[in-house]
Amino acid sequence: MATTVPRGQPSAEPSIALTLPFTPRSASVAREHLEEFLHALGLSEDFVDDSRLVISELVGNAVRHARPLGDGTMRIGFEWLGEGADGAAVDLFVTDGGSVTVPHHVVNESADAFGRGLTLVEALAARWWYESDEQPEPYGTVHAVIAPGQVARTA
Repeated sequence: MATTVPRGQPSAEPSIALTLPFTPRSASVAREHLEEFLHALGLSEDFVDDSRLVISELVGNAVRHARPLGDGTMRIGFEWLGEGADGAAVDLFVTDGGSVTVPHHVVNESADAFGRGLTLVEALAARWWYESDEQPEPYGTVHAVIAPGQVARTA
């Protein structure tokens, strides 16, 4: 039986924050928590699938291109932004110890499996951005806001 959630009335907490080891394995842990969070909000499977892909890419990019936080971890969060003119929106974010370069979209036209992370994020997110600071410790956070109808799907 399908459960419906009245528009603007999430059945889940409005946000979740996780502190996870700075390892590739944390992507699967983040996906599991995100899936539970989005299902509790009553969001569609397409929305859940897009969001799972985005959080995987954000975690993978952090592990490949950044440093861990001072305690050897990363912080991952999901925040329900509510209903807007275009429907529901969720902010997904990953905080790490920062990197030498600012995250940016790179065009990769090769068959290489790597180098597509932010290209996928850019395609699936309504918007994404990076913020950083040095206080109280160096960190960088990449945010991606997922909203329904962002991707023109072909069936």
